[in-house]
Amino acid sequence: MISQNSRESSVEILRLNSVVDMINIDFDDETLTGTHSSDPLRHAFSRKKSAHAGMAGAPVPFPDIQRTVTEALSIRAPENKNRCLYIHIPFCRVRCTYCNFFQNASSQQLVDSYFAALLQELEWKASFAWSQSAPFQAVYIGGGTPSDLSPQQIRQLAQHIKRLYPLAPDCEITLEGRLNRFDNEKFEHALEGGINRFSFGVQSFDTTVRKAARRLDSRDYLLARISALTGYNAAPIVLDLLYGLPMQTLDIWHDDLRDYLASGADGVDLYQLIEMPGIPLEKKVAQGKLPPAGSTQLKATMYETGSIFMARHHQKKLSINHWASTNRERSLYNSLAKTSADVLPVGAGAGGHLAGLQLMQFRKLEDYMQAIGNRQFPMGMIFRETPAAGIFAEIKSGMDQGVLSRLRLDEAAGRDLFARLMPLFQVWQENGLVSIEGDYLTLTLAGQFWAVNLAQGMIDVMSSGARPQHAPGGMKVPVSG
Repeated sequence: MISQNSRESSVEILRLNSVVDMINIDFDDETLTGTHSSDPLRHAFSRKKSAHAGMAGAPVPFPDIQRTVTEALSIRAPENKNRCLYIHIPFCRVRCTYCNFFQNASSQQLVDSYFAALLQELEWKASFAWSQSAPFQAVYIGGGTPSDLSPQQIRQLAQHIKRLYPLAPDCEITLEGRLNRFDNEKFEHALEGGINRFSFGVQSFDTTVRKAARRLDSRDYLLARISALTGYNAAPIVLDLLYGLPMQTLDIWHDDLRDYLASGADGVDLYQLIEMPGIPLEKKVAQGKLPPAGSTQLKATMYETGSIFMARHHQKKLSINHWASTNRERSLYNSLAKTSADVLPVGAGAGGHLAGLQLMQFRKLEDYMQAIGNRQFPMGMIFRETPAAGIFAEIKSGMDQGVLSRLRLDEAAGRDLFARLMPLFQVWQENGLVSIEGDYLTLTLAGQFWAVNLAQGMIDVMSSGARPQHAPGGMKVPVSG
């Protein structure tokens, strides 16, 4: 007699095989292949597709959300699967001109009410079998601006997490925030609570660029605060820098990189500014109050400059966007979140995925607070992941590391997927985006800059159905076996 689990596993394998067999490569689509250029770094694509690659699955009807999440959390987690906890603090003192994530202006009364509800959600979700069945490798407290919490709240939150959830002995617990008003008292309370990594959004050290972006504080203040925090020698201090900001010239970008190196920080992320529709910057540029952000070509040059700078100064490359200056910095959460690791979301606006579900919690505070008050999961939307979710995670993780492994990709697919995608890889190689090296697809510098486009391209190819397939010159390509 065939068990229910065996039957479901067989169905899942058939679905996955169907996805792999339906691979469809349209070689006339330059948003997929890129263009052939003498300068692929600057001209392979017209723009970056999005901040992150991915694909939503089938939505779960809203009336079924509570039951679906309850069932998922009531089952023990699979053994040996990496797990993370993401906690969202949706408050900022000001909205930066480039920000598409601003939710609520900080006010003490609002923060206090939200914090009480957040602790309730943490405790409730910790009571389920899924939460207690395996250790968490990383915790990320993001936002928003978690550093806008009071010193006592920061310590209490960290202590709550450590008391309620099983954490791996080397669990990375990150507090994200801004250096503005993050004084020594807050830092010390965070350390006392168990925070062991700090990530600060500097974006640019240049005071003029910062003012244009509505960032608080001057270059001198930032450098002084970073020096004070690194002086404790107690936890890694990591910085985010943005390139492509209005008024940020290539010379200023050079200065930003030099300031990072001189600051003594343990690591840095170099992120491209993505101009999302509706951000304040769009209106200010239209009104002539700010110059436009850097062009794609300038951003590409800035990425090249940053990569060369990091190599010249022997910074350890952890991903295509992240470097470490000391052995303390691991960037564990950032790496795991791009894999098939489970992520349990907590807080208004938090997102995650577990047990084959993609989860997005209510963004509006009133909806979130009402759900917590009613002892309901504050879920605005959930999706059932596609059968190819594991493949997509391997693609995203590989692109983030700058190399795609045949062994790992084929293992995720259960089929010879690497070979089936080889016609696309060959076109990318001709266009200067990748190098095919035996069992590995390695991104060139241009490919690293356009990594999200390449990852999204592979995901789209696997999700495109059975449209006609054409190779360059009209040659048919047998990609479906």
